[in-house]
Parts: sequence; structure tokens; C-alpha cells
Amino acid sequence: MKVKGEFEVKLNELKGYAEGKEGITLGRRSLDKIFHGKLSGESKGEMLSAFTPTKGSAGYVAIEQFTGDLEGKSGSFVLQHFGTMAKGEERLILEVVPDSGTGDLSGISGEMKIIRDNGKHYYEFDFKL
Repeated sequence: MKVKGEFEVKLNELKGYAEGKEGITLGRRSLDKIFHGKLSGESKGEMLSAFTPTKGSAGYVAIEQFTGDLEGKSGSFVLQHFGTMAKGEERLILEVVPDSGTGDLSGISGEMKIIRDNGKHYYEFDFKL
């Protein structure tokens, strides 16, 4: 099944443990999202990033836990992110962590796409329940 909608995201800098060297910038941020549509609720998580001296090249990983409703079913699940950008060309994978679903969302699996357009964020969530 697939659902689509909009979400808002807020990132805040957090103190990190590691510091980048030789032109690499390492970062850590909190991740707060509010989802609208058939996936409705909030998620909270953390992101780690690495920016290289080459413009448009970076990588990040993140974990966030969504809590709310999916097509009228209540519960939570965890999304794991893996993203890279090579001189502006993006690759992004978001997958549901196996066995992370709770409540009515127990047993959920799936992948999410993030679309950015004119400063807004949209999701496409392809899932099995």
C-alpha cells in the first residue's frame, strides 16, 4: 500500500562527540517532524552527518521513531535513514526497522521517499501491514 502527504521538519544542532579533521565537518542534530495526511503524527530522532570540502558531497544517517496514525491504525515504528550526495547527486534510503512496529502498526515494513519542492517536504510511504 502507498500513502502520500506533507510533513514539517525541524533540525537543531546538538553537541557531538567526534570532530572532523582535514576538511571534513561532522555534525549531530535533533530531528522533529510532524506528518499530515493518511500518515498523521510526529516523529523524533537524531541525525549524524559528514560534509566534505567538495561542494555538494556529504553523507548522513538518522534514526527516528514515528508515533501516530496510519490510515486509522494507531501505533509507532522506527525509520532508519541512509543518505549520500556526490557533487549534488542524491541517494536516499529510508526503511522501517524490522519488528519496530507497535500497537496496530505491529509487523509493519516499508520504505519512504522524501520529496522537497519549493521549501516544502513531502513523503511517499510504501508499506505492508
